Amino acid sequence: NLIQFANAEDKQEFSKFPTKAGRRSLSRSISQSSTDSYSSAASYTDSSDDETSPRDKTQVNSHGSSEFCVKNIKQAEFGRREIEIAEQDMSALISLRKRAQGEKPLAGAKVVGCTHITAQTAVLIETLVALGAQCRWTACNIYSTQNEVAAALAETGVSVFAWKGESEDDFWWCIDRCVNAAGWQANMILDDGGDLTHWVYKKYPSVFKKVRGIVEESVTGVHRLYQLSKAGKLCVPAMNVNDSVTKQKFDNLYCCRESILDGLKRTTDIMFGGKQVVVCGYGEVGKGCCAALKALGAIVCITEIDPICALQACMDGFRVVKLSEVIRQMDVVITCTGNKNVVSREQLDRMKNGCIVCNMGHSNTEIDVASLRSPELTWERVRSQVDHIIWPDGKRVILLAEGRLLNLSCSTVPTFVLSITATTQALALIELFNAPEGRYKQDVYLLPKKMDEYVSSLHLPNFDAHLTELSDEQAKYMGLHKNGPFKPNYYRWVSRRFMFMLKSVFQTEDMLETCMSVE
Repeated sequence: NLIQFANAEDKQEFSKFPTKAGRRSLSRSISQSSTDSYSSAASYTDSSDDETSPRDKTQVNSHGSSEFCVKNIKQAEFGRREIEIAEQDMSALISLRKRAQGEKPLAGAKVVGCTHITAQTAVLIETLVALGAQCRWTACNIYSTQNEVAAALAETGVSVFAWKGESEDDFWWCIDRCVNAAGWQANMILDDGGDLTHWVYKKYPSVFKKVRGIVEESVTGVHRLYQLSKAGKLCVPAMNVNDSVTKQKFDNLYCCRESILDGLKRTTDIMFGGKQVVVCGYGEVGKGCCAALKALGAIVCITEIDPICALQACMDGFRVVKLSEVIRQMDVVITCTGNKNVVSREQLDRMKNGCIVCNMGHSNTEIDVASLRSPELTWERVRSQVDHIIWPDGKRVILLAEGRLLNLSCSTVPTFVLSITATTQALALIELFNAPEGRYKQDVYLLPKKMDEYVSSLHLPNFDAHLTELSDEQAKYMGLHKNGPFKPNYYRWVSRRFMFMLKSVFQTEDMLETCMSVE
């Protein structure tokens, strides 16, 4: 036996780990999928409570429908309370629901979704239904589903196919059940990670004849869409929600600023003061993580490939280093780049005893976890989502969530932040579904600035915030409309002075924006 266990309970727990075959496998294909994002530690029941696969059960909701597959439909009442709690901090999305409910802007929409099935996303799903949509849903992460929430959705009539602790075979089966439904064909796709879109292209390409658009939330999924577009294979318009201001500046930054500490504390009980921490990547996620860690007294350094982000890190007071230069001294290593093999086996071998390794990026490809499943290393499960990887010399590295996204694999994220993202997703679906023919071509689009501003304005009443209004003279002086948009499309990238300098070279703003949009 290559893996040594501390006791019989550990061995039983480990029996749920990845194997090469069988429906109980929890492995995921790195090359095919990216289901490594949100997961709730606050779920009412763990998947280990009942070993019977939901696929082997016959369940019926109170309306007599069996068109769903969840862990236990009897948990619906508890899940309803979870959703009601989430609604209290998602007032903007509820406001959108009330404003548009009479108009039914999604009447006729058949939305197939692959996201994290939590109380917060349930509020989004039920908003789409209230706006006229029919929905079928599955989870984009094998660990993300709150079983009681999935049951609550199934009880209301939403066809949900998801449960916490799916195997790889289960994962793709659930996606297939969502897409391949008798007498029902999707005309809108809401994806997080690109797995649903990938499956439709692979198995049911004819579905795209009726699909009006794709809304994608994650950096991984957006990257896949751009690849399809570049290859001329994207056959419907797609909305890039990930790069909207409301996603980047709020979900990515503020959400991670709070949830990184929550995830680390729950899993390791670590004290941050004086700890040496390296954060790989200084994008919005990295900025949020670094701000939180620094505030609690951690000594933080950064790795970066982008000189602009590296300069920002320097100006914020962080050392920018190469991982190989500091790996031996680090107490905590956090990845948040969206790339692959950011932490290699060679670097894992050089880590000191007790080093904590975790990922805050979307995909589990950032840490070379596959290389750790080797005969010379011993895996010891010490807590849910916490493994000690033991080297032959006795050194232990603490791996969290098997390299998957830490915050919702091991804790939760702030509901209010998810309201911002969910509202953006709902508006993107409404825009694509109702857009006149020809407005959007077979390409990837960013949300209009006006839509970002509208989402933000819906959330301001939570803080009793009061916007200042421009006078006619001020609006004319700035060249703006009094009601917005208040920033040009290039605002997030460079300063206004630099833009005036570039305009003199490129002659037109359109030419400038075209050049600056090239990656």
